[in-house]
Amino acid sequence: MTEPIAQTRDIAPTALSATELVQLIDELGRIVDETGRTDLGGRLAQARERLRDPAVRVVVVGEFKQGKSKLINALVNAPVCPVDDDIATSVPTVVGYGSEPRAWIVTRIADAAGDTRTDRSPVSIDELAGYVSEHGNPGNEQGIVAAEASLPREILKGGLRLVDSPGVGGLESHSALSTLTALASAHAVLLVSDASQEYTEPEVQFLKYALRLSPNVAAVLAKTDLYPQWRQIESIDRRHLGDVGDVPIFAVSSDLRLLAAAGQDRELNSESGFPALVAHLRRDVVERAELLHADAAAHDLRSVLEQTSVAARAELEAVRNPSQTPRILAELEFATARAEEFRGRTAKWQIALNDGIGDLISDMEHDLRERLRKVQREAEDAIDEGDPGPIWEQIVEWIDQRTAAAVAETFVWTNERSRWLTEEVAELFAEEERTLPAIEVDDTYGVLDAVERPHDLDPGRMKAAEKIYIGVRGSYGGVLMVGLATGLIGLTLINPISLLAGVLVGRRAYREDMSARLARRRFEAKTLVRRYIDDAIFQSGKQLKDRLRVVQRTARDHFSGIADELHRSLTEAVNRARNAAGTYSADRDKQIARLEAQLQALDRLRRRIPPLRSITEPDQG
Repeated sequence: MTEPIAQTRDIAPTALSATELVQLIDELGRIVDETGRTDLGGRLAQARERLRDPAVRVVVVGEFKQGKSKLINALVNAPVCPVDDDIATSVPTVVGYGSEPRAWIVTRIADAAGDTRTDRSPVSIDELAGYVSEHGNPGNEQGIVAAEASLPREILKGGLRLVDSPGVGGLESHSALSTLTALASAHAVLLVSDASQEYTEPEVQFLKYALRLSPNVAAVLAKTDLYPQWRQIESIDRRHLGDVGDVPIFAVSSDLRLLAAAGQDRELNSESGFPALVAHLRRDVVERAELLHADAAAHDLRSVLEQTSVAARAELEAVRNPSQTPRILAELEFATARAEEFRGRTAKWQIALNDGIGDLISDMEHDLRERLRKVQREAEDAIDEGDPGPIWEQIVEWIDQRTAAAVAETFVWTNERSRWLTEEVAELFAEEERTLPAIEVDDTYGVLDAVERPHDLDPGRMKAAEKIYIGVRGSYGGVLMVGLATGLIGLTLINPISLLAGVLVGRRAYREDMSARLARRRFEAKTLVRRYIDDAIFQSGKQLKDRLRVVQRTARDHFSGIADELHRSLTEAVNRARNAAGTYSADRDKQIARLEAQLQALDRLRRRIPPLRSITEPDQG
């Protein structure tokens, strides 16, 4: 079982702590082990693991040099992320809890068969900056996927993991496309912007994307100690946030926080603004995630308990009332046949899933093509308006940005549609089924890596010698023709009239040559743009299809596993009821006592499980 998809609404508090839920799981696990249900035992083991290691990911995003790394350093009071005026983060760094300071780098390795896997290698925490910064790893030339660090800090003990992401450099960039990858799986997002100016349009647009991908988004106004006018900027930013959605904002100074920590100065710490941010992380992020983990564990407990009870109740009824065994078997066999149909390819949820994925792939392809064709049309119009040669680098950069933005929009939209589809399938599968697989189809890793940038284009600049050659080549014909014509009246081949004609003809030839060269450059530029857009559609479309197939397989395996559990539970109930009918009278009392004790234990566990609430339901209490 995987984690439920978190929504933005409140969740009713669970009466039991994670430790108490683990105790319940262990008690139920012992009963399940006695019945031999290894599948249900595995489900409980997964729930136990989630409760013991409740990872709560908070992704810190923002444009370059806004103070993201220093913010994380101030939160954990340690220089774990590199900070300098000329150093930028090149790969994401995850900071979590550990009993001692340690660090790792994660790289992607391709094997002989062409498949890729990740490798996690330990490094010195003091050397981490050399792997994650642009200074030590320019352009991520070392091919590092991510870096991880663990620190013994109280704020990280609840499972909080802070992710320092590379600067997005505006929404329309490849770095933003990569950053969007992490948002869907994050429990919360912090958008960091310094107090030097109000939000830019790319930052506002990025906030809108974040709100569509993550259940919990907050804004941080950093470097308040450097800009006296920060309160005015905060007021303006609040108005921008009001237009975007319900996004809280926290004004902080990382330098004051670090000074306060060094001097144990409570007043200075309060002035830094960090207490409010820390309270937000604990109350609205960590506690909310704990409730989600607890709700998922309670759901698994209730489901496993009910399936364990089915067989015990059927066997007890058959032992107590042998005459009712045929009726009990008929009811159970009917339910088993229905469960068998539920597992088949013709089940409604299977049909809805397959049809939904097919429709989603078709819609995704159309959406991607339409967005990129619009980029192509705009690029061709810009090429027709002037000479693309001198400004080709700017055109290529613009195409890169617009293509990345178009692909990002399609990925976010596909992610939303895929989540909606899994929820629809869940409703068809069972009304009480609330645990959905956390599927990340908006992962944009490697989407445009295989797309080559448009090749260089002739800038259209000619040397003086080339211009003279074109002029002379055109003027030669004019001089020759007019010289021959004037020779009929007794003039020499080269005379003032023929020379004037040569100048005029040469000038026209030069203009025609320049016009032909411009037309050729425009044609070549459009060809390069079309080839680039075709490659982008091909590569991005393939990646999107692959991710949607992951959605299909993950949802299919998730719901099929539940259907298999139910079918096995009913089959076991049939077998135990059938075997109970042949129980000797001498053993019947012992059998009844054993089954009654097992059901009483299960009933006691059931009463201790907190009630389930829909995670999308608002709190009524």
